[in-house]
Amino acid sequence: MPTQLDIKRRIRSVKNTQQITRAMKFVAAARLRRAQERAFAARPYARAISRMVASAAARVPESEHPLLRRSEEKRILLLSVSGERGLCGAFNANVIRRTLEFLRDHAADNPEIVVLGRKIRDAMRKQPWKIVAEYVDITARPDLAKAAEIGKEVIALYERAEIDSVYIVFNEFKSVLTQNLRLEKLLPIEPQALSAAPDSQVQTGESTVDYLFEQPPAELLGGLLPRYVQVHIYRALAESAAAEHAARMTAMDSATNNAGELIDQLTLYMNKVRQAAITKEIIEVVSGAASAA
Repeated sequence: MPTQLDIKRRIRSVKNTQQITRAMKFVAAARLRRAQERAFAARPYARAISRMVASAAARVPESEHPLLRRSEEKRILLLSVSGERGLCGAFNANVIRRTLEFLRDHAADNPEIVVLGRKIRDAMRKQPWKIVAEYVDITARPDLAKAAEIGKEVIALYERAEIDSVYIVFNEFKSVLTQNLRLEKLLPIEPQALSAAPDSQVQTGESTVDYLFEQPPAELLGGLLPRYVQVHIYRALAESAAAEHAARMTAMDSATNNAGELIDQLTLYMNKVRQAAITKEIIEVVSGAASAA
C-alpha cells in the first residue's frame, strides 16, 4: 500500500505534467490562429484559379497540354501530408492509416509516394513502398515557394510520363474539434470537374462571371495549369498545418483535464489513507488505555 509521501510525490508529478500540457495548449492555440488565417486565405485563391482553369479549358477544346493528358493508371504517385511532431491525438495516425490503405488498394499500379512531413516520413521508411522524395519541416509553416518546388517536381514526373496520375492525402481544417481527412486527385487535371458551368461561364455564388482573356486561351491555360497544381499543394499544406494545431490544442486540453481529474482522485485517496492512519492510531491508543486499566 503506498504511503502518504508516495501519493504526494505522485500528485506533484501529475501537477507538473498538467502545467506542461496547459502551456502546450496555449502555444497551440496561438499558432492555430495564424495557421487558420493562412488556410482561410488560401481557399478563395484555390477556388478562383480553379474557375479560371475551367474557363480557359472550355475555350480550348481537346487541348493537348500534358497536364490534361489522361491515360490508364499504371503508375500512381501519392503525396501524403502529415505533421512534424506528435502529441496531437490521432491526427498523424489517420494520415498514415489512409496512406497505407491507398497504397495497398493500388498495389497493382506500382504506387510511389512523396512524403510531406516528418511523421509520415518516419512511418513510410519502415514500409516497402518507394519514396520518390521527402520534405520535412515544411508543414509547420507552409511556404508557397516550397509548394511551387514540390509542384514542379511532380509536374516534371508527369510530363515525362513516368507517372500516370497524382493523388494527395491531407487533413482539411473544419473546426477546432474536427479535421476532415481528404484524398484528392491532382493530375491529370479534368477541367469539366472544376466547374459545373458550361463554356466560359463560371458560377460564383449567385453571380455569373465571364472572363475576358488578353492572351490566347491556349497560352494562358499553359501558364495556369502548373500554377493550379502548385496552389493546391500549398492549400493542402496550409490546411494540414491548421488542422494539426487544432488537434494538438484539443489533445492538450483533454490531457490537462484528465490530469486535473487524476489529481482529485489521488487527493481523495491520500485523505482516505491519512484518515485510516489516524483511525488506527486512535484505536491503538484506546486499546492500550483499556489494557492498562
